[in-house]
Amino acid sequence: MLTIEIIQEETIDDEIAALMEKCLQTAAELEEVSGEVVVTLVDDERIHELNRQYRGVDRPTDVLSFAMNETGEGEPEIFVEEEELADFPNMLGDIIISVPRAKEQAEEYGHSLQREMGFLAVHGFLHLLGYDHGTAEEEKEMFGRQEEVLAKIGLTR
Repeated sequence: MLTIEIIQEETIDDEIAALMEKCLQTAAELEEVSGEVVVTLVDDERIHELNRQYRGVDRPTDVLSFAMNETGEGEPEIFVEEEELADFPNMLGDIIISVPRAKEQAEEYGHSLQREMGFLAVHGFLHLLGYDHGTAEEEKEMFGRQEEVLAKIGLTR
């Protein structure tokens, strides 16, 4: 089971929020993972600021993911006794989505805002699990998985 918290700095309607949750739950089931995810909906200015601060890219983007289970250079190690792990929820991470960017892309791609928000939620979620699209092979795998999740819900192009 996936626990999802949606924080709306940029407001969307309840139907889209529920659809995003359904997309994330479906992705979690297909990936056989459980845990907690926070999705924050922001404007272009805020995602631009985050993109510049954390990725060094000085422009807005559509979605950012911040994985909690990822270890990398310069990140502190957290030491927890094995038997204590059961007391901690599996914090998968944070997904940040630009609502204005999603609206623009939905129009540009000729599909609904519901599909775009679902796509961005699943895309961000798969990044939390370690998927990437840096190479053609990785992109094929990740985008194939995204389409599998969206097709299962009926959010096809």
